[in-house]
Amino acid sequence: MEKTLELSAVSYQRNQQLILNQINLTVAPGTIIGLLGENGSGKTTLMRCIAGLAQGVTGQIFINGHSSVVERKAQVSYLDALGGFSRRTKIADVVEFYAAVYPDFNVDQYRELSDFLKNINGQQKLGDLSQGQKEKLLLSLALARQTAVYLLDEPFKGLDNHTRKQLLRSLVQWKSPDSVIIICDHYLTELTGVLDEVVILNERQLVAREKISRLKQQQISLEDYYEQQLVQKWGE
Repeated sequence: MEKTLELSAVSYQRNQQLILNQINLTVAPGTIIGLLGENGSGKTTLMRCIAGLAQGVTGQIFINGHSSVVERKAQVSYLDALGGFSRRTKIADVVEFYAAVYPDFNVDQYRELSDFLKNINGQQKLGDLSQGQKEKLLLSLALARQTAVYLLDEPFKGLDNHTRKQLLRSLVQWKSPDSVIIICDHYLTELTGVLDEVVILNERQLVAREKISRLKQQQISLEDYYEQQLVQKWGE
């Protein structure tokens, strides 16, 4: 099977505590995956491992056949909270920084994406943005890069219902046909319309994976499937 992303026996521990245990996952080009799990199950850590931001990872991670951290970082767009910028930084300066640091950053696509930012302009400072405005900015920056893998960790938490639905409808047209998107979020019902597959983490392990088309055929909602898998795991 052609694959964009491959994880083989990936484990990670911090402060002698096991966070991820023997994760195996292969993702085909163009796939949008929902990464689900309870708080503390390792979802964010898994994304950081894929993005090359976690040190001490064991096992192997490949993106388009490349395993080195440097090569992987160049092919991943990870939703960044912009913690390295001060609250006084202007949005225009953040965009300029992205354009200078990431050769794959498409300024024209950012401007297209930023249409849904509405009242935000480049002269505004990060500290003046509401939580919802900042989430929109982060998504625009992440999706304006042209990468093989997009990692979106709770991208919709600060968005109102209308904006969240609007963004989800547009998500597919903003990605390239071969790019993989992994979304970690709690809006399960709304995610179903854009996802190809769901992956569930529990107790540091990958406990389930299923195609959304199969769930629809069986008339099982994503919420029900998620609950079923957790109940099965707890019952073991």
